[in-house]
Amino acid sequence: MSRTEPGPSSPAVERAERSGNIGLLIALAIGLIAAAVTFSMMGKDEAEPYVLALLGVLAVIGVFSLFAGAIGLLRFSARAPASPVPSAFLNTLDEGVLIAERDGRIVYANDAYARMVDAQSTADVRGVERVFSSDPSATEAIFHLTRAAEAERSAEEEIRLPHPLGRNDGDPCWYRVRVRPLALTGQGGQERACTVWQIADISGDRTEQETSFQELQRVINFLDHAPAGFFSCDAAGRVVYLNATLADWLGYDLVSFVAGSLGLDEFIRGDGAELLLSMQGKAGEVKSESFDLDLTTRGGRSVPVRILHRVPFGAGGLPGESRTLVLNRSRGEDSAEALRSSEVRFARFFNNTPIAIASIDRDGGVSKTNAPFVRLFGTPEAADGALKLVDYVQPVSRPALMEALTAATEGRSEIPPVDVRLDERDDGRSATVYVSAVRDGEDDGDAAIVYVLETTAQRVLEAQFAQGQKMQAIGQLAGGVAHDFNNVLTAIIGFSDLLLASHRPSDPSFQDIMNIKQNANRAAGLVRQLLAFSRRQTLRPKELALNDVLADLSILLDRLLGEKVELHVVHGRDLWPVMADLNQLEQVIVNLAVNARDAMPDGGRVTVRTLNVTEEQSREFDNTRGMPAAEYVLAEVSDTGTGMTPEIMEKIFEPFFSTKDVGKGTGLGLSTVYGIVKQTGGFIFCTSEVGKGTVFRIFLPRHIRNEAEQVEVKQVEQQPLTDLTGSATILLVEDEEAVRAFAARALTSRGYTVHEAASGAEALEIMEETDGEIDLVVSDVVMPEMDGPSLLRELRKTQPDLKIIFVSGYAEDAFEKNLPENEKFSFLPKPFTLKQLATVVKDVLAS
Repeated sequence: MSRTEPGPSSPAVERAERSGNIGLLIALAIGLIAAAVTFSMMGKDEAEPYVLALLGVLAVIGVFSLFAGAIGLLRFSARAPASPVPSAFLNTLDEGVLIAERDGRIVYANDAYARMVDAQSTADVRGVERVFSSDPSATEAIFHLTRAAEAERSAEEEIRLPHPLGRNDGDPCWYRVRVRPLALTGQGGQERACTVWQIADISGDRTEQETSFQELQRVINFLDHAPAGFFSCDAAGRVVYLNATLADWLGYDLVSFVAGSLGLDEFIRGDGAELLLSMQGKAGEVKSESFDLDLTTRGGRSVPVRILHRVPFGAGGLPGESRTLVLNRSRGEDSAEALRSSEVRFARFFNNTPIAIASIDRDGGVSKTNAPFVRLFGTPEAADGALKLVDYVQPVSRPALMEALTAATEGRSEIPPVDVRLDERDDGRSATVYVSAVRDGEDDGDAAIVYVLETTAQRVLEAQFAQGQKMQAIGQLAGGVAHDFNNVLTAIIGFSDLLLASHRPSDPSFQDIMNIKQNANRAAGLVRQLLAFSRRQTLRPKELALNDVLADLSILLDRLLGEKVELHVVHGRDLWPVMADLNQLEQVIVNLAVNARDAMPDGGRVTVRTLNVTEEQSREFDNTRGMPAAEYVLAEVSDTGTGMTPEIMEKIFEPFFSTKDVGKGTGLGLSTVYGIVKQTGGFIFCTSEVGKGTVFRIFLPRHIRNEAEQVEVKQVEQQPLTDLTGSATILLVEDEEAVRAFAARALTSRGYTVHEAASGAEALEIMEETDGEIDLVVSDVVMPEMDGPSLLRELRKTQPDLKIIFVSGYAEDAFEKNLPENEKFSFLPKPFTLKQLATVVKDVLAS
């Protein structure tokens, strides 16, 4: 078949489905030959009936076939009539189409394919693999396509050949080759698995692309080497493009630049990036503004520039990618040198000052701002369509600010500063606004200039300092009062013990003495609360598991809360250990639970919750200012009670402040809690809302045991001492006469020899008089002239092994830091009983 004059409806190859079966033909031939051989081996008379029978059968089949063909029951043509539309459609395509069976037999090839492969006849039409096999550059692509055809997958590759298909000369050509599976249904419903190959010549498209790319490269080259810098940034301030000129100014390698990897704040000095990102517009609007800023190179050098910034705004007023021109205003780059220098200096001062500055027109509108102003205030919603200064502050601050602006418009010289609030919360962000009238004679519409200093941090520090000073003063007062009361209570309790020792229970005065001692012990409990608030009580911290502490307290808390209040304890998982005094920590939880019960007279719910707080989470809690970020264990006590007003919350930790009725509270509960938590090294905060309840949060530092330390736990079962007498010589140093008299009588009555001294100096004199024949020194800590630690240092100079017991109403660690390192001593807290004094003395002498 010649391909010199192809017709649109004559495909290069179109083979019908294979009909018949060669196996049946061979079987029929073998059967006839076998019958002939068999008849030849038989006798004539014997074979004749069989021959006639076979001829009869063949004659019947022949006659039947003639009649079947006549009526159309049998068809002798291999090609079934089909619609000419598919063949005509495929043959008029510009792309070459080849359909082949799995074994490579070509079923169909359109005329375009024949022209592509330069086939002159049907015999010249070859498969795609053979067509491209002559070019090594196409081997890999054809291999991928062949594998896809075998796997019955669709695939596509683009192949570049040095010359057209089927030829050995000509210009390079590009071909797009596609492959996909195709299932053909033949006669009898039998399916044939085929593969469709499509080849398209895309050399023209590639030429257009290369031409467009070259034109684009020329435009980019012009833009890259323009005498001005250019960049584009998105709404988030990430640079998506910058030209070579700007990259050279900033010291960046344009080859390694990745779109979106550079932010405006990385090369614009100060808060200039906020100016560029603060532009706002309506949907479909394009706004342009100019800014005089300083850029920062990678080496840290400053480059003064003028930026022409244009931003398109899309749907909803969202900013799109900018078109920003950068003019270098460095020395030698600007023709108007003097003007340039002054403008650069002004722009540098204006945008890099830590003070927010803005010019205000006669209507109160903001006409010009610097970068710190935008950073401080942002861009608020305008109240009436025009952005005014009062729109930047809260409504409560607007009257005073408007009054100051009116005074500036009237030309007044002395305008007092105005304190404004920037947040709705009372403890939110705040600032001080200084308003100055404009009287330079220029008719530019500006009536005032405002200078704004943010005072949020300063105000918080002032409040914290004032609160700290107040609590410290109260604590010092409480500690001093407690110390003096301890001396008095020590004498009362001690003399009561002496009287009880000389009176029998049947004595009428015995009960009165017991009442005196019991009330003195009650007073000692109040003094301990004062010491807890002033953080001067003695704590015995140890490693605790907070969940175990709460589990042991649950039964007691249930009884304290009563039937109307429901207790709910939520234990945190894998809770970290803490270092705290067990008894004091239990007192904290009990005090908070009792207060929660009293706040719910009609019943409610108390929830005690524990959990671990990571360093990052510690920054997320409300009302925890002043607490450093660290790892804590949180104990939270919340109730559903009446809540507290802000005025009451300011005083809840002060001693003797109480909201309870007269006679129902000492006012020392929360102050004690505050002191214990602080002395433990933790923090306590309270949040409350009237009618909704109160939440107390206690943050205790996480305890991490130092593995290098060898911790030895000794469990010694001490038997109670029955014999408290002795014969040692004791030096008793106490400036309080009543305490000294009681202690001397108590020790003398136990058989000890006691030397009394009212001060440290007198004690040293007694040591010289007795030639140091002293077995034990019992000394007060706080004394005039020479305190207890100073006395100990003097005694150690002559008697380094002398045993000493310190007696004080303050905590042991309050004076331990004033002693030499690794100093050994015993401690007896005031107030103490006669038995406690005798027991400690006996233990120390026996040790």
